[in-house]
Amino acid sequence: VQRLTRAVATGEHVAVYGDYDVDGITAACLLTDYLRFRGLTCELYIPDRIRDGYGLNTAAIDTLAEKGVTLIVTVDCGVTNLEETAYAAQRGVDMIVTDHHECREALPEAEAVVDPKQPDSSGVGTALAGVGVAFKLVCAMDGDADKMLARYGDLVAVGTVADVMPLTGENRKMVWQGLQALANPKRVGIAALMAECGAMRPPITAGTIGYTLAPRINAAGRMGHVDIATELFLTNDAARAVSLASQLCKLNRKRQDVESGIYKQAVSMLPAGKAPKAIVLADETWHQGVVGIVASRL
Repeated sequence: VQRLTRAVATGEHVAVYGDYDVDGITAACLLTDYLRFRGLTCELYIPDRIRDGYGLNTAAIDTLAEKGVTLIVTVDCGVTNLEETAYAAQRGVDMIVTDHHECREALPEAEAVVDPKQPDSSGVGTALAGVGVAFKLVCAMDGDADKMLARYGDLVAVGTVADVMPLTGENRKMVWQGLQALANPKRVGIAALMAECGAMRPPITAGTIGYTLAPRINAAGRMGHVDIATELFLTNDAARAVSLASQLCKLNRKRQDVESGIYKQAVSMLPAGKAPKAIVLADETWHQGVVGIVASRL
């Protein structure tokens, strides 16, 4: 909080570095929106699933440093990126890491590491999604958690449910309030997406997120067009939101077609007779962003 408050006071150029799944996208958009609201010039950077892979990478740090970024805040990633954090320091870029994944024995040498799974953590909040941790940071900066939940409950709910976090304790409260917000969405991008995929009919439940909204948002990252999802959540232009929601749903249909094709091909490669103890199949043409879903179906 102190480091970000200093950035606001001095007008630093900041970047939020996210992940390409629903949790990472909602976390990145939540924090970016808040920092821009506080007056910061804030870049939003999400790596390309196929070209960059998961987590921080040095090429992205170079790109952001060349744009004049002096502080990077990660969401839903970064806690295992010790080498990349050290590289950022060499480039004169400070790092704040917010994550919810398991930690290594050593933590990144960042300005701060915010992760409820740190060894010295009290155990409170260990079930938070990445968006939940980003939300906590925003609450700590603002000082009014109820006001922040009213503003960002929709994003917190979408990311928490999509990342299959337990809906108990604090998560339950946040998701419950987020579902109320989704029933009458104020964010034009979410309203457009819900209208486009026919999700406006009550009741709006965790299932609405998990089975209707999340697959469409995930499709952006899987198919290499994560910018469509981030722009959808951040735009204030209702007409643009309708266009982006349509693009997202088309991407999801394309993802389904690609997935179906790979699945049929994989099934045809299975050996005849009794299933083996382990199934190992490969093909160089299979789409990296979709092959994991096929594997789980197999």
